[in-house]
Amino acid sequence: MTMLAITLAVFGAVCFALAARLQHDAIALTGARAGVLRQPRWLGGLALLVAGAGVHAAALGMAPLTVVQPIGVLAIGMTALMDRRFRELPAILLTTVGVGAFVLLASGSATATKVVPDIELTAGLVTLGLIAVPGVIAALTSNARVRAVAFASAGGVAYGYVSVLMRAVSQSVQQGGFGLSHLASVLGIALSLAVGGWLVQHAYAGGPPHLAVACLTVVDPLVAVGLGAFLLGEAAHLSPSTGVALFACALAAVCGVFALARQPRENIRTELLVNTSSALRVVIAADTFPPDVNGAARFAQRLAVGLAEKGHDVHVIAPDSPRAAEIPGVTVHRLRSHRLPFYPDFRFCLPWQASREADALVKALKPDVVHVQAHFVVGRFVLNSAVAQGIPTLATNHFMPENLFSHAHVPAFLQGMARKFAYRDLARVFGRADVVTAPTPRAVQLLHDSGFPAAAVPVSCGIDIARYQRSVTHNDRPTALFVGRLDEEKRVDEFLRALARVPGAFGEIVGDGTCKAEWELLARDLGIADRVRFHGFVSEDDLLDAYARCDLFVMPGVAELQSLATMEAMAAGKPVIAANAMALPHLVHTGRNGWLFEPGDVNQLAQRLHTLVHDAPMRARMGAASSEIISHHALATTLERFEALYARAMGQRAPVSALAA
Repeated sequence: MTMLAITLAVFGAVCFALAARLQHDAIALTGARAGVLRQPRWLGGLALLVAGAGVHAAALGMAPLTVVQPIGVLAIGMTALMDRRFRELPAILLTTVGVGAFVLLASGSATATKVVPDIELTAGLVTLGLIAVPGVIAALTSNARVRAVAFASAGGVAYGYVSVLMRAVSQSVQQGGFGLSHLASVLGIALSLAVGGWLVQHAYAGGPPHLAVACLTVVDPLVAVGLGAFLLGEAAHLSPSTGVALFACALAAVCGVFALARQPRENIRTELLVNTSSALRVVIAADTFPPDVNGAARFAQRLAVGLAEKGHDVHVIAPDSPRAAEIPGVTVHRLRSHRLPFYPDFRFCLPWQASREADALVKALKPDVVHVQAHFVVGRFVLNSAVAQGIPTLATNHFMPENLFSHAHVPAFLQGMARKFAYRDLARVFGRADVVTAPTPRAVQLLHDSGFPAAAVPVSCGIDIARYQRSVTHNDRPTALFVGRLDEEKRVDEFLRALARVPGAFGEIVGDGTCKAEWELLARDLGIADRVRFHGFVSEDDLLDAYARCDLFVMPGVAELQSLATMEAMAAGKPVIAANAMALPHLVHTGRNGWLFEPGDVNQLAQRLHTLVHDAPMRARMGAASSEIISHHALATTLERFEALYARAMGQRAPVSALAA
């Protein structure tokens, strides 16, 4: 009977290993959410889990818990070998031998006892406490692998308790009695399996499957045998020397798990050291990329081109576009996308299409590091694929919910709830990255204030300063320039109303958007149509000319995480008047290179405009200050900073010069 039980337990281990592989593949595409219920692989894995649990329960009824439970450790080696992680054999052996020796010693000194309801309740309370510890660790950490270990460990605790309950039910069935208390045991089994399953799914989403299986097959038997030994009284005849030996074996098994957790990163580091060149293959995932015209798209292009010019092999994964053009030195991989009906210039990818295409690209490219620019569709699935394959990852946030509310027409009374949901989703996605950045300290603070659990790093988007230092013939009248999307959060209407109160001032507006027609009508109604020129979208060369010929720059927007347009105007040596909102005070130092005004205060904005329009020496002095301030945001410095963060994500030591940047 014992041999049959062992055979069934081995078969169960095979089922668990195959289930881990299938469910991990499914979750790598969708994340740990309800969408996996439509994934055939995930459902196949669930079927294997049910089959494995069934044969495991049958085995528990045929042999002692200390004999059957730890056989699941075989799943570690099976899963790691399916992942072709042959370098991890020493860690696998350490874990297997540690658990095997623990079980051998425990079974040799165990005494068979009956599981009574009071003991089940006590074991349940102990289990809740043991689940809480790794649960808190998973909630507090931002490291994907640590979170995977914590979730898997908590799941292992829940499954260990299931074995105790199964043992109780098996004893009752064999003795011919099954009462109300045993029904409670069955319900406890169902609840523990549900909780354990939920925890394990998040473990699969956070790291490779062999890592989750390793934790499960260590924690599960240790908890089950521990409960049996110390709560069921099976260790009544345990000698001190055997207790010490059991502790040593458990410690060896835990060390093996930690070795498995660190091994993939060490493998990457070894492969990089083999390369004779310091160049990296970098994949940049961008949900918006040129020909899109916005700050995030322009930054992604500058980053890609800058890294390529430094000798890196740069690949960009972005939505396709009929207007897309080649970018010298950068390989752009376009995913199938579709046009938004009310915002035709923006393309979006369908999740079920992007998930497959992004995963195939990441697997084919085998990058050294992945840098995602958003937590939407493209960035989300590229990040999922990279994490699943153990590739170092970095994520940069350019997102503010306010930038989408006007496009999505979200009612004001729903914006608070929508904002919380958006930031919760961002934290869930970006929380899996090794390093997270935002363009300014204010943008980092916003992330943390909105519930992002990990420490993010401020890294300026950077700018090629020399590109904007050109001379052209100035306008006859003092000219204030705005550059950006003509959408609600940019508040260009405040600029127009202020301009109407400053006689002799001229305005230029570069950009397009949903509010362009409305604001053109506003300029006519204000009687300044002859003093304002709406250029729409312009070429890069025309944009540089616009910066050069203006006398000052105005940025009334209230949702700027950094504002590339403001940085470009500063690089052109222009004074700036900007809203005292979000990250703009990082660029505009009142009285030094320009002025801040309170959002919505048109009178104050008009006063600032009037002062600069009629004071040429002040404009010259403040323009020079803008040039000095923006020098700290040179693109070369930004590239060095990101290279240092790539090294950190890969577990390498960054150059001293990059760290200083």
